Amino acid sequence: MKANSRRVEVKTLHLLVEWMSVPQVTMEEEEKERGRNVFLGESPSLSSNDAPLPSQLGLNLAPPLNTPETSPSPSGLLSLPWEMVARIASHLPAQCVINVLPQVCRALGEVGEDTSAWQLRAHRLTGPKTSFPVGLRDNFDWPTACLEMEQLMERWAGQEEWAARQRVAQVQEAEGEQEMEEVPEQDDADEEGEEAVGAVNGAAREAVMEPDRHQALQEDVEDLPVRHREGEEGDNNAAPIIRDEGRENGIAGGVAEDGQNYQNHPEGVGGDQRQDNGNLEDMMDEGADEGAVTDPPPDRSPSPPPALEHITLPSGHIADVNSVLLVGGEGVVCASGSRDRNVNLWDLRRGPRGVLLRTLGGRGLFSTHRGWVWCLAANGPLLASGSFDSTVRLWDLEAGGTERGLIRGRAAVLCLSCQADTLLAGSHDQKVSIYDTRAAEPLVKSLRLHGDAVLCLASDEQYILSGSKDNTVAVFDRRAGRLLQKVQLKSYLLSMSYSGREVWAGDNHGLVHTFSMNDGYFKSIAQFNVGHSLLVTGVHHSPGTLYTCSSDRTIKVHLPCAPPKTLCTLHHQAGVNGLSVEAGVLAIASGDMNVEVWRPRQ
Repeated sequence: MKANSRRVEVKTLHLLVEWMSVPQVTMEEEEKERGRNVFLGESPSLSSNDAPLPSQLGLNLAPPLNTPETSPSPSGLLSLPWEMVARIASHLPAQCVINVLPQVCRALGEVGEDTSAWQLRAHRLTGPKTSFPVGLRDNFDWPTACLEMEQLMERWAGQEEWAARQRVAQVQEAEGEQEMEEVPEQDDADEEGEEAVGAVNGAAREAVMEPDRHQALQEDVEDLPVRHREGEEGDNNAAPIIRDEGRENGIAGGVAEDGQNYQNHPEGVGGDQRQDNGNLEDMMDEGADEGAVTDPPPDRSPSPPPALEHITLPSGHIADVNSVLLVGGEGVVCASGSRDRNVNLWDLRRGPRGVLLRTLGGRGLFSTHRGWVWCLAANGPLLASGSFDSTVRLWDLEAGGTERGLIRGRAAVLCLSCQADTLLAGSHDQKVSIYDTRAAEPLVKSLRLHGDAVLCLASDEQYILSGSKDNTVAVFDRRAGRLLQKVQLKSYLLSMSYSGREVWAGDNHGLVHTFSMNDGYFKSIAQFNVGHSLLVTGVHHSPGTLYTCSSDRTIKVHLPCAPPKTLCTLHHQAGVNGLSVEAGVLAIASGDMNVEVWRPRQ
């Protein structure tokens, strides 16, 4: 797909060059042509409205020496109306318009400054029945949004079908080997062939509809005590498995109680997209019906691999991975926090599946923390890990992950956000704490903005956004030092992403909420059913991308319009506890003790 896109780009550029090189007749050339006709005795005919030329009147009027040269008139492509030039450029990839056309000439570079052209391109990408952007349009970064949407569609289109085919092929191969070992020889060869085909298709269906092992694990682990250091408050024992609560209150399909949400029916890229296991079952049923034919199907050439490579990092944890974070700005270093109390650092560049760099730890510690590691945050070389042991530990990535500091709280730390030298921590005791990571006494202020545990945080230089289990979202003005607004919801938020002036968040009913932030005014815009049926545990949003994951064992990739346009749904074998996106790389924290990564294929 990249090769085809590149060929279209090169072909279009060649066409542009050809158009610009078309010879045009200028005023000077016309004067020379008329002078040549006079020299040859060919007198040009004059109409009554035409003024005679100076040469025809016998005058020799030479231009003064200090007369500035007149700029040549536009030629080729640039002589066309601007609307036509913009229309031609709209068929080029956004990458070409942003990076290539300005290098051709200044006039073509101005094509990328036409906001209306970018708006038309975005409307073409999202479809006619959507609204984009969801928030405010003033000062919106249209070029970046279009570039990200095109890259997202190119990378993720076909990824779902490829993953399904790979999984079915693996199941068929494994089941075939098992049949060779276990099925006794039979005299009726035709009957044996039918039984083998039926077993293969049955195993494939079971693989897709595999029971939720993660849900059972969560129910078993609810009874486990949370270890605390001596002298700490015993109220923290109420914190285990916050994400599991609300499971009984979850609404099938993510429909809110008042029914005021948007139902998402994604159109897909180039055809209908499969949003659930039902469509995949139909495909397998068709294969089962065709399986009655005993003759083997003809060999087909393998389809080309998708643009993204899927890898599972080597085994490094011995319990569920609760959080994952890509750091460094290039998506090459990954941090993972687990219920085994450890934080691991991974190098995604080394080896075919990445390499474990180290497990973070301080002096006298057999693990990174003394309780479950529940959240991670980073800014530059600083990495922070929050735990159920009521501490936040700071790590220096430039120094190989050495310990940089320790912050002691009074309750389990459930969420973190990092801005410059300021660290924000949301905890089970209903507080949002502000820390200065440079100070010996890091606590700056402790805010009680909610009536229950703080589950998610997002921030920028001016505002702190916090979501709580009390079904509220609070907006705190850091500069004014006061609470600006508090919004009451019908569910509680577990994940939040704040980009530009848009906020996207996932709740305990499987719905995705959108908010806008404008000059300190926080407004709820809409809520969408994107196909999740349980807790939305992770959300990542940028001008042109939207990623969501859920404990229902799915990861979804969308265009961030209203309603979101789902490009791909990935089915996982266990619940997904969180995600991180950086430089086109997606990493997820899995309930089966693994970290999985999708990255652009090299």
